[in-house]
Amino acid sequence: MSLANDTLRPETPDQLQDALAWSLSEQAPLEILGQGTKRGWGRPVESRNRLDMSALTGITLYEPEELVLSARAGTPLAEIRTALAEKNQELAFEPGDWAPLWGGAAGAGTVGGMIGCNLAGPRRIRQGAARDHFLGFTAVTGRGETVKSGGRVVKNVTGYDLSKLLCGSFGTLAAMSEVTLKVLPRAEKTRTVLLLGLDDRRAIEVLCAALGSPHEVSGAAHLPKDAAAGSEVSFVKQAGGSVTAIRVEGPGPSVDARCAALRQELAGFGGTEELHSHNSLQFWRELTDLAPLAARPDLAIWRVSVKPTDGADVAAEILAERDGLHLFDWGGGLVWFGTAPEGDAGEAAVRGALADRGGHAALLRAPEPLRATLPVFQPQAPALAALSRRVKEAFDPQAVLNPGRMYAEF
Repeated sequence: MSLANDTLRPETPDQLQDALAWSLSEQAPLEILGQGTKRGWGRPVESRNRLDMSALTGITLYEPEELVLSARAGTPLAEIRTALAEKNQELAFEPGDWAPLWGGAAGAGTVGGMIGCNLAGPRRIRQGAARDHFLGFTAVTGRGETVKSGGRVVKNVTGYDLSKLLCGSFGTLAAMSEVTLKVLPRAEKTRTVLLLGLDDRRAIEVLCAALGSPHEVSGAAHLPKDAAAGSEVSFVKQAGGSVTAIRVEGPGPSVDARCAALRQELAGFGGTEELHSHNSLQFWRELTDLAPLAARPDLAIWRVSVKPTDGADVAAEILAERDGLHLFDWGGGLVWFGTAPEGDAGEAAVRGALADRGGHAALLRAPEPLRATLPVFQPQAPALAALSRRVKEAFDPQAVLNPGRMYAEF
């Protein structure tokens, strides 16, 4: 294990355990990093010491016929995608490449960071989030103990579904050395039905109708004019207005039939078009990677989850208070909102829009001074906060792992 500039860099699982033992003995909290691509998501970590996981790399098991893959936590996600593509498989929950959101190089994110942040893209409405495909792991807790959970099947250990706990914990409970994931075959064909020029409310009506149909929609998004104009898909870029997109995937004849049925059923909302093959794949890759927001590094970014039927009203209420760029995913249930970072970066407007509706919001990107003072993640109700504290104390009683990353108090 190397040590330089207050950075520990374990190269084996045993060295990772040694690093945590040192942290505990010295009472020296650690900031956990893979490639650091998502370091700007969350509150600034309250530590000058870093635990660099980037040397723990490599696919350790891949059995395509069993639809299972294991890799060390520092393995680049791009490497995993390449290996899966060779067998015509994929991570069905469609995690995005978000490194460019914080100025990083495309393809630099790691599989450990993906699990730690519970990433999922447009296909979440059909396939679930990363945690639904997370089969198991090996990790070292903040107690300095090595823990193994699951593997090729999900298992409960001592009352906890440990995979579900660690996924989305932003490195505050344990440092993972290896993860195991379920993978699935890639779709034979992908097409996207488009409707042009709809306002937000009408667009969400279309998306809800499509999702309520029997046509197995795997993507349902709406890009207002400004967001659509930033696309590299020429038909979308040149639409001159908003673009509402509905994705259908599967065997070729089935996709053709379902697209035709959707176009017929949605004709009452306006004329429809289609994106085929490369253009369809590129459109959803742009949305998965949040390309319209990555192209605007001047904006703070909010991730707002609501009932799909509330999406348009929430966006309108926020826009009445703050100018910004916005777009919808998950049938209107996920609103991405970019606004100027001045003042509170729109925090009051965002939280106010959710006050009577439920849902939750996270500040995905903002200058460090703002992230140090604003509630970056949704404030927790007292009972949930107490439960979170108990879980944190069970895994990391001395708060040596990413202290302050999610909430100021732990």
